[in-house]
Parts: sequence; C-alpha cells; structure tokens
Amino acid sequence: MTAPPATSPTARSTYRHGDLRRALLEAGVELARNGGPDAVVLREATRRAGVVPNAAYRHFASRLALLQAVRAAALSAVARAMEAELATLSPSRQPADYARASVRAVGAGYLRFAQAETGLFRTAFATPVDVDDAPDEAKGGQSGLNPFELLGAALDRLVAAGAMPPEHRPGAEFLAWSAVHGLALLIIDGPLRGLPPAQVDALAQRLLDMVEKGL
Repeated sequence: MTAPPATSPTARSTYRHGDLRRALLEAGVELARNGGPDAVVLREATRRAGVVPNAAYRHFASRLALLQAVRAAALSAVARAMEAELATLSPSRQPADYARASVRAVGAGYLRFAQAETGLFRTAFATPVDVDDAPDEAKGGQSGLNPFELLGAALDRLVAAGAMPPEHRPGAEFLAWSAVHGLALLIIDGPLRGLPPAQVDALAQRLLDMVEKGL
C-alpha cells in the first residue's frame, strides 16, 4: 500500500480577530530564533500559521512590517533576560553596592541572551530604529522597560546612590551599551567565537569591571 503524498498545511479560515496576527508573529519569532533576521519571511510565516499568503496582509503589509514586529518581540525578550539577572540581586545591600550590582546585572543578562538566543539577538538589532522610538512591544515583563531603559535606570541608581558623579551621567548609557554590545558581537559573530565558556565568562566579567570603573 503506497503512502499518501505529502501535503502543505491546510489553510485555516477560523482565526478570531487578533489570533492570526499573533500566530504570524509567533511564526516569525521562531524563524528569527532559528535563522536570524534574514529567515523572517512573510510567506513562510503564513505557511507555518496555516493560512494563504493573502490573509497575512491585513496584519502585516510587507516583510519589513513583520520583521519590525519580530524585532520588538526580540527586544522584549532581551529585556526579560536583563530583568531575570536583576531579580537575583538582594535589595538589602547598601544602595551603592546594589546600584553597582544592577549595572553589572543588566550587562550580564544582555551578554547571556546574545549567546543563548543568537538568532533573536541578531534580529533585535536588524532594523535601524532610534532607541527613543522603540515600540511598547519591545518592553520587558515586570518593569515595563525596554533594554535601553533598563540600562538607564541602573545608571540613574548609581547617581542616586552617590556611586557616580552626576556630571558623568549624560550619555553614559551609550558608552556602557557600546562596550557590552561590542563584546557580544565578538563572541557570537567575531574572532571570539568558539572560545570555551569559562574563558568567555571571564572576559565578560572583566569587561563589566571596566564599564563599572569607567563610569
């Protein structure tokens, strides 16, 4: 008895309002997770969602529109990873110690996410959008802040605790972010690829030391 021929997913017409957009976005996120921003293709997302391609245009008019939505979801995932690191800190520390630890935590969360979710990390920075224009979907969980805002809040705590001179605060997030983001790229796409995890972690700790002392 011969096996029946393989078929493509059956097109669905029963999505409630909003369900299809969510299904397409979830498909796009999985594409990004496995293949980075170049893998986010609208036709493939509709195939995975089980609908005909024309059905997607009501929610995403183009591939770029889907990519921007996936990018926002990826930024939110970065923020949640940073929040998870912050949640490990003890709030009973002295204010200056807690402030310093929080700066390190947001940096450590950022670096860990880059290594654990490389496809989403690449996608988070795949389209040129100003940091001030990040959509609400890019914000994290409990804090309601996006990754850049989480870093800014940690730096504000340094100033409030007297651990950083107020005159050093303007623009400090750009300096800290560029250092940590640069190391992340070297680890996932550059000459530091393939280093043993222990060596990568040691480099990350030294970088965070440098950022903390440099601020």
